[in-house]
Amino acid sequence: MRRLIAGCGYLGSRVARLWRAAGDEVHVLTRTASRARHFQREGLIPWVGDVTRPETLQQLPAVDTLLWSVGFDRDMLQTVQDVYVDGLRHLLAALPPQVGRVIHISSTGVYGQTDGSWVDEATECRPLRAGGQAFLAAEQLLLQSPFSDRTVILRLAGLYGPGRLPRLRQLQVGQPIDTQPHHLLNLIHVDDAAQVVQLAAARALQLPRVLLVSDGQPVERLAFYQEAARLFDTPPAQFCSPSSAQPVAGRRAGHKRVHNDRLRAELGITLRYPSYRAGLAAIRAESW
Repeated sequence: MRRLIAGCGYLGSRVARLWRAAGDEVHVLTRTASRARHFQREGLIPWVGDVTRPETLQQLPAVDTLLWSVGFDRDMLQTVQDVYVDGLRHLLAALPPQVGRVIHISSTGVYGQTDGSWVDEATECRPLRAGGQAFLAAEQLLLQSPFSDRTVILRLAGLYGPGRLPRLRQLQVGQPIDTQPHHLLNLIHVDDAAQVVQLAAARALQLPRVLLVSDGQPVERLAFYQEAARLFDTPPAQFCSPSSAQPVAGRRAGHKRVHNDRLRAELGITLRYPSYRAGLAAIRAESW
């Protein structure tokens, strides 16, 4: 199988390794020649191009699967709309029509619930923040494109794993975390997310257009950071109220519960890290 990854970063690089191990031919789209050389050393086939500059996307390969997992670089001058929506539009316009499946990495940030209620694939999307609004606009763009009949949208909960543990540095230096301690986190370990992508790409039958990707075990921020502090031997977690200078959406965001029932039913997946405790313990073990 021939695969193309647009956005071979924290998640995409793990998917690339899984596909390579399965004997697939893996192409990656990257903005820089230096990253292209890195990917080539990893046994991948790099293509230098920038999704925000359509003139650089003229000769993309014909592939069986496209994984869109482009992240937002805050050091660049583009907006989230430029990257997530216009960038996707440019890539779809340049993509050869033979692609068999498009896997789009989106976010549970498309939901705006702030009352701790459960959300699933049928829940109405009312994103509060610019990122969630851009993710939803990108989803709608894809579902209105010629590739809509072969698209799977994966709405990921908070991605964590080795080298990506939220607020760990603040814990280590004893800095209070500016969040509501009793609001909920919804999480998915990066290795489980990569397994979901691999299964979604391999499945021959039609999948639902949208799947929520979460461990299905929402946890209060207080419990999460207390456990992280215990495992990583940091000062106890402290909290402070979000700054009044933050937008209202930012101060109220992140209080919902994300189902994963359909994910498990459709893919038959057994998560390696079915809860934050299992994931944190594995990260700690790897850091010794």
